[in-house]
Amino acid sequence: MQKLRWLCCTWILLSSVVVVAQTPAPMTWEQVRQRFQQDNPTLLAGQLNIDESKAQEITAYLRPNPNLTLSGDQIDPFSGGPSHGSLAYFEPVAAFSYLHEREHKRELRRESAQKATGIAVSTQADLARTLIFALRGAFVSTLQAKAVLQLAKDNLAYYDHVLEISRIRFQAGDIAQIDLDRLELQRVQYESDLQTAEVNLRTAKIQLLTLLNDRRPVEQFDVSGRFDFGELLLSRDEFRRIALDTRPDLRAAVQAVDKAKTDHKLAVANGSTDPTLGFDVGRNPPIDQYIGVGVSVPLRIFDRNQGEKLRTQLDITRNERLRDAAEAQVFSDVDSGYATLNSTVILLQPYKAKYLQQSVRVRDTIFFSYQHGGASLLDFLNAESEYRAVQLNYVNLVGSYLTAAAQLNLAVGREVIP
Repeated sequence: MQKLRWLCCTWILLSSVVVVAQTPAPMTWEQVRQRFQQDNPTLLAGQLNIDESKAQEITAYLRPNPNLTLSGDQIDPFSGGPSHGSLAYFEPVAAFSYLHEREHKRELRRESAQKATGIAVSTQADLARTLIFALRGAFVSTLQAKAVLQLAKDNLAYYDHVLEISRIRFQAGDIAQIDLDRLELQRVQYESDLQTAEVNLRTAKIQLLTLLNDRRPVEQFDVSGRFDFGELLLSRDEFRRIALDTRPDLRAAVQAVDKAKTDHKLAVANGSTDPTLGFDVGRNPPIDQYIGVGVSVPLRIFDRNQGEKLRTQLDITRNERLRDAAEAQVFSDVDSGYATLNSTVILLQPYKAKYLQQSVRVRDTIFFSYQHGGASLLDFLNAESEYRAVQLNYVNLVGSYLTAAAQLNLAVGREVIP
């Protein structure tokens, strides 16, 4: 019998060790972001745009292919004389020609392609900025759902403690049956809060796993992080300055203006004349050989690339307007994010300094008074409801603060508020 107990204990211990080994540690925000950058398919697909743009740089800098022409003339298949065959006067000719590009067209094409690659890099950075904001939102939602779930568990445990004491009081004849029934009916609300919190946490984890392109079960995934708020350390002007230096969409808009200017130079160069240099060698029967050189110059009387010159000149102005619009959007995003974050901090400060402790004190005082007949059941239920509302409001406000911080980071272009 003792041996059987020892074997059971050993089996339970080993099972616990296996379960612990199979359960991964909660992921921090840095780990989540690193996994996202490695595995998110949208981000990886965007990276290929940069590689494609670099491949276009090779194409843009290629030289024109030379032309080789081989021909034969003076073939007489109808010759009837015995001394003159059909190839007696055959004249073979080999000609070589090459288009010479002037006005640095090839260099300008490469420069335009390189600037397009720079825009692709900035666009990819802006895509990452937007997706990381969505990732941060899902991460914050998961932390908030965990905090709400823990609050729901604590509230239910506290209320079960109240019910246990109330049943003892009822058995002692200290309270009526109707009061005990009302207390037990009120437990349904706490059970509902718990179930809703569990569903919300599961939903938040599913959204986060989707962004990570992770197929693991929800039960095997968890995150951890600081769920609290801090003070604003920088002024709005500082955030604006950082955004002007960092925002990749604004950088892409500036690069687009620069590329448009290069494209206009290329359009002007394409309006110039490119000569074709030629060289040929042949034989003029019966014994003469010859070589020849030539230059072919197109007469650009009608087509001097006027339309493309005008279009690229207008494109410079258009991109300058888009750059101004992008800069205005940066200021708008920063100001809006700063105002939202500052407002949330103002709301959170009195909660942390006063309301949280006050709600606990009121609930415990009314419960003590209710136990000793100094307060009614309705007073206790109201105090419990107010405590739950204050605690839940605080958790939701902290979640709003972290979301607003992520919004300001998005507006600035990098993580300035952890």
